[in-house]
Amino acid sequence: MRRTILIALAVVGALAAGGCAARGAASETAAPAAAHQHAASPPSAGGDGQGLATQLARARLATARYATNLGAAKADGYQILTRMIPDMGWHFLNPAIQGFDVTKPPILVYERHGHRWQLGAFEWVFTTKPATPPLPGATYGSFAAACHYKDGTFVFTPSQDQCPERSPQTGAAFNFWHPDLVTLHVWLWYPNPTGLYNGTNPYIHPFNHG
Repeated sequence: MRRTILIALAVVGALAAGGCAARGAASETAAPAAAHQHAASPPSAGGDGQGLATQLARARLATARYATNLGAAKADGYQILTRMIPDMGWHFLNPAIQGFDVTKPPILVYERHGHRWQLGAFEWVFTTKPATPPLPGATYGSFAAACHYKDGTFVFTPSQDQCPERSPQTGAAFNFWHPDLVTLHVWLWYPNPTGLYNGTNPYIHPFNHG
């Protein structure tokens, strides 16, 4: 129980700082469209004054060790957050990362090719849409309030007191709950023809059951 509380506090604290939090998938089937939206909001100018290309180059250098090495990410504190979300990937969260730093994404999105893993995207989540985009031209999606479990399954619920103690899908132990979230994807390690910030990626479709 104490560990669950600590993880939840870390996630909520990260959300309040405008950085890390959670999202999930109950199984390798699509999440309900009403709860998991990825229509991009209108782009807007912003960022911290650095050019986007420079920021993305810094991000690639900082995360290169994770590109094809999920083990390295786990060793650095990333843990499973979701199983495969169709046209997106498997999500791994580092609850120790807070705030927005393009070189330290709180969520890594991986594609699984059999027994191999390929890093595809980063993700940040926020409780409200940032007043200033953390990256130039950033657009956003959304993810509804949900209870998350230690094996990456989840259940959409509007409040934590409605969370089952065990995952209805697998029986895994409860991990934490989060409120409605605003999401920001950055497809840095896998090309996305629908855009750098789009939530889903049609090139991932062949790996939805991988």
